Amino acid sequence: MGLRVAPLGWGVALAALGALVAGRLLGWGELAALGAALLAVLVASLLMTAGRTRYRVVLDLADHRVRIGQRAVGRVDVRNAARRRSLPSQVDLPVGDRVVELSVPGLPPGGEHDDLFAVPTDRRAVIVVGPVVSRRGDPLGLLQRRLRWTEPAELFVHPEVVALGGANAGLLRDLEGQATRDLSDSDLNFHALRDYVAGDDRRYIHWRTTARRGVLMVKQFEDTRRTLTSIALATAVADYAHPDELELAVSVAASIAVQAIRDERDVEVLAGAGRLRTGTPPLLLDDCSRLSWSSAGAGVVLLGRRVVRETPDASVAFLVTGGVPTDADLRLGARALPAGTRAVVVRCALDEEVAVRTQGPLTLATIGRLEDLPRALRRVVG
Repeated sequence: MGLRVAPLGWGVALAALGALVAGRLLGWGELAALGAALLAVLVASLLMTAGRTRYRVVLDLADHRVRIGQRAVGRVDVRNAARRRSLPSQVDLPVGDRVVELSVPGLPPGGEHDDLFAVPTDRRAVIVVGPVVSRRGDPLGLLQRRLRWTEPAELFVHPEVVALGGANAGLLRDLEGQATRDLSDSDLNFHALRDYVAGDDRRYIHWRTTARRGVLMVKQFEDTRRTLTSIALATAVADYAHPDELELAVSVAASIAVQAIRDERDVEVLAGAGRLRTGTPPLLLDDCSRLSWSSAGAGVVLLGRRVVRETPDASVAFLVTGGVPTDADLRLGARALPAGTRAVVVRCALDEEVAVRTQGPLTLATIGRLEDLPRALRRVVG
């Protein structure tokens, strides 16, 4: 930021210098006069951009989180903080990939000018708005002074989500925990009795059996665990036939995760380079807004391994991908999941009818629209 010389300005400066030197060396008064005139133009341009503009600028977004298609507007408020009238200037406001140009008239001391602007929200994205930069220059465009007044702000355009309601209640239930085969000396599910050994908690001595056998006996329990739902999303370009398939897959993963969070179930979402935040639905959807596909992204054949590596205790695993992988690819992706983990592979293929096939602990589901997800999950549960 600061004073910038345009290419035309550099050209005028070189022409002025060359004309002055050549006119003096050659004794050509007209050429020297031309050089002096060009130099005067540069000086005038410099005077028009000299001095520091004193603004107070506020960049205000009506909302930092919106859904796809929801109206998003903002406001730029410019106030003259100087003791004298400010000169007119232009204000540049970057909005994603485009720049909105706003005109600020001359303002008296304390004068204020504001402009409203709209942000397109037709696609899931994180749109960077700002910073607000003022421009002041000469009419010929030789010199320009640019000053930055605000920091950039982020607008999260969340993916579409569908309410699942009771569609997944049977699959994601999390009541008192699920029993495992791991044995523990302290838990909820009674398993058996064993001989007392030094260091055992005396609270778990089974006195009736001890009295009958004449030997101290203690209770042994099965460990219980809360249901952990793991959702892994494929981000490889090769898994998707169309960008809209990726949008559908993101919406499917987000819908399942949001429902799990609202039901206060443990859930992990694996997508992109790491895990998404699952503390609250807005945080999860913020991270979903940043997701994109890449040639280096994980395809469905690697998702099962990732679930085992990052969420080894998952009791339910959703693998979400596009319409390109074959049934063999889907089964290969789920093969790495450990025994006892319920696996549901959701293939998102645009405009296809709902299809659900269950093979032992593995379920393959195909959906063509987000509205089909609750019906597909009901068939998975059933």
